[in-house]
Amino acid sequence: MTGSTSKTLLIIDDDSFFCQTLGSYLSNKNYSIISAHTIEQGTKLYQQHKIDVILLDQKLPDGHGIDLCKRILETGEPVKIIFITAFPNFDSAVKALRLGAFDYLSKPLEIEEVARTVTQAFRTLELETVEQIQNYKDKQEFASNVLIGKENGLKNTYRYIQLAAANQVPVLITGETGTGKNVVAKSIHYYRSSEKGSFMGINCAALPENLIEAELFGFEKGAFTGAGTSKKGIFELADGGTLFLDEIGEIPLHLQSKLLGVLDDHHIKRIGGQSFKRITVRVIAATNVDLESAVLQKKFRQDLFYRLSVLPIHIPPLRERTEDIPMLCNYFVQNSVLHHDISLPADEIEKLKKYYWPGNVRELKNIIERALIFQRSKKIFPSELLTGKPSEMTSEQLSLEDTIPTLQELERCHIKDVLSRLENNHTQTAKALGISRSTLLRKLKSFNGPSSVSQ
Repeated sequence: MTGSTSKTLLIIDDDSFFCQTLGSYLSNKNYSIISAHTIEQGTKLYQQHKIDVILLDQKLPDGHGIDLCKRILETGEPVKIIFITAFPNFDSAVKALRLGAFDYLSKPLEIEEVARTVTQAFRTLELETVEQIQNYKDKQEFASNVLIGKENGLKNTYRYIQLAAANQVPVLITGETGTGKNVVAKSIHYYRSSEKGSFMGINCAALPENLIEAELFGFEKGAFTGAGTSKKGIFELADGGTLFLDEIGEIPLHLQSKLLGVLDDHHIKRIGGQSFKRITVRVIAATNVDLESAVLQKKFRQDLFYRLSVLPIHIPPLRERTEDIPMLCNYFVQNSVLHHDISLPADEIEKLKKYYWPGNVRELKNIIERALIFQRSKKIFPSELLTGKPSEMTSEQLSLEDTIPTLQELERCHIKDVLSRLENNHTQTAKALGISRSTLLRKLKSFNGPSSVSQ
């Protein structure tokens, strides 16, 4: 009477015929079945095996099932107990439920009812396990997505995160590439421990234009060639939670009106669908481009811009908050594997403070990680990895007499330098810069960069 998985049902009942009958009836189920006829036997089997569900009779030859029920539940193990009681002993069943038993059954027993209750117990245990795993992941996400920095540069950012967490209005996060827009979005979602629902994110620039509508809104079977089954879009998947639309400025103009409609009336319709579905989703959008300029250039809808930016959050670039660099360096070192005893010399911190950081916090993180790879002692020297880069320019080196380069010029020089070092490999360059490959290609196109690359 055993199944093929590690799930186990323990039947503790002095009626051996009942144990055999139920075991045979459930023999085709996807779990193992073992039985005991006394409290002593049941206790030993519980201690020897990983038990998931227990059918426990109230009256046993060597004691009362309610006492064993209490001892098992006090262990705190994830086990579901189905209490079996005779008609005159309903008070014992009520007591068992108060202790934490899953359910109770009264004699005489219907075999189908027993099987149905056992199945429900296994299913409930499975759902609780999934929920516990998700809660653990949420806690890990919350712990790993924190803004590091003193109040000086991030004072407004912290304040707006708190405001956004307390309200369900759309949020638009702006800032240069690498400043931490994704971290801010997750901080808003996970700010309150009572926050329910999932956090879903999508990079609008990473999707081909002909697929983005299907990814956002889903489609019905047969809606287009290749749609062999129906599929939920990310709006449906995020229902009840938060949807993060990164690089929102890359959404095609013809889809912007549809997105605006979803934000206004909270209904979506799949491609090829005939009906609308109501959803409850908090939308957080992010961009590293000037959407107001895009509006003036007719590349982005003005009404959508206003709808998205009910609560705007701007993240300052790292060069404007260099006082945060020591804290950031320490955080990146402490959160790396087996590098807790590594430190940066004081003069290293000063060198890092003078660097321009066109890639912002993401670039600093990548530099620290590379320095850890090349470490020679208990100290690391990340500034050595910056030497000779064309983009390296400090505020001290700039004067009013100089021709001050624009941020785009600095970024272009930095990207082309890294691309050259990595032999024109776009994938490796994007990884080194801490940006997506699609973002890199878009930037190179705007810089009139090389058209042929290694894959």
